[in-house]
Amino acid sequence: MKKKTMLSLAASTMVASVALTACGGGASAPSETSPAAIDKAANADKSITLWLAGGDTPDELRAYLKDNFKAKTGATLKIEEQGWGDLITKMTTALPDPNNTPDVVEMGNTQSPTFTNIGAFLDVSDMYEELGGDSLIPSFVEAGSVDDTKYTLPYYAGSRYMFFRKDLWKEAGVDTPKTLDEFNSAVTAITEKNPRDIKNFSGFFLGGQDWRNGVSWIYANGGDLAKKEGDQWVSTLADENTLKGLAQLQEIYKNASKAPSDAKDVTPWLYINDADLILDEEGKPTGKTTLSAATIMAPNWAQFSIGDLKKVDGKEARVWNDEKFGIFALPGNDGQPAPVLAGGSNIGISAKSQNPELSKELLRIIFSEEYQNMLGKAGLAPGNLDYSSSLGTDQFATTAIAAMKNSKLTPAAPGWAAVETNQVLEEFFGKIESSTDLKALAEEYDAKITPMLNLN
Repeated sequence: MKKKTMLSLAASTMVASVALTACGGGASAPSETSPAAIDKAANADKSITLWLAGGDTPDELRAYLKDNFKAKTGATLKIEEQGWGDLITKMTTALPDPNNTPDVVEMGNTQSPTFTNIGAFLDVSDMYEELGGDSLIPSFVEAGSVDDTKYTLPYYAGSRYMFFRKDLWKEAGVDTPKTLDEFNSAVTAITEKNPRDIKNFSGFFLGGQDWRNGVSWIYANGGDLAKKEGDQWVSTLADENTLKGLAQLQEIYKNASKAPSDAKDVTPWLYINDADLILDEEGKPTGKTTLSAATIMAPNWAQFSIGDLKKVDGKEARVWNDEKFGIFALPGNDGQPAPVLAGGSNIGISAKSQNPELSKELLRIIFSEEYQNMLGKAGLAPGNLDYSSSLGTDQFATTAIAAMKNSKLTPAAPGWAAVETNQVLEEFFGKIESSTDLKALAEEYDAKITPMLNLN
């Protein structure tokens, strides 16, 4: 595939209306490609800017990057947080401008292909082995590459799995499922039994537009969202295997989820937490909740938002309660963990950075053993799989790793960001429950999506 010019950046992404709405001891030793010595005094007045997306990188890690970058280079690292909602718009505007571009950028792994295919990032192929090589998450590396040239590399990953209310499952008399069909049957049974007589109760809360979780049913049946045919990408919603997954999803929407048809994958933990609020002191329903669920699907970092509401250091916080809450990897049709959409980010150096060497030093710190382990301890799967043990050995770590082994990314099509930006899949998924002809619906959206996938 030919890489397009930076001039195409504004044109192709703006035509698509790209503005997306799917985390102390020094860095590792420099390799042969690193400068033999860094003139810290000469760098004293220099600075580079790192854009971090959202708030997943904790303050402790941000401070580590700033302090270690200063100690190593003598220069200053400025960190600017960008919201996920307007990240692509800002990247589209800033990356082509050498006077305003951030030097290093974190972006969603599904956003990377659009920018790597139009020359927005610096070629870091010569650093690939130094920064982790084949130990870096392969699907993320692929999303950040054009042919064999590496432009962005995996920053962190998040694995999606199921969070459930042990108490409600037990009261409904339902066991943990071993296959995808068993899961569908289990959450349908919990919804029908509704052991606490909760209004708008879902055995499994799945938003009508939540394609990022819903795509697991497509993947589990051997389907996909798109595939490459020759030099062109085509949407495959009407593929036979994809339709099998869509049929299973329709069953859930009809029988197990009371989530609104326009709900996405935002804060689903509210509904599993709030299942408590409908009981009074005598354990009787109060009717105070409008939406509750026995089960949700969310990235592994949702664990920090689920639990009993308690005072921690003077502030209200959710504290996990093993008696009430549990987790398991979504099972596939074969009993193994179902393929799930891998959340997470890639990171790269702007092709227009005026400080590429300093930016490379920042990457060396980010991909150092110490920082990668810090990511894991913060609940974010490090981009280098050699350090995945830093996630720990508790139930969250083992379940996340099990789910991650079968995880997939969205298609690495150059125009994929436009599909997400225009929320075409949200629109499609929102129509699944009421559809009387899934194949016709899928064919309609294949016709919409295919032209968006290729930056021609």
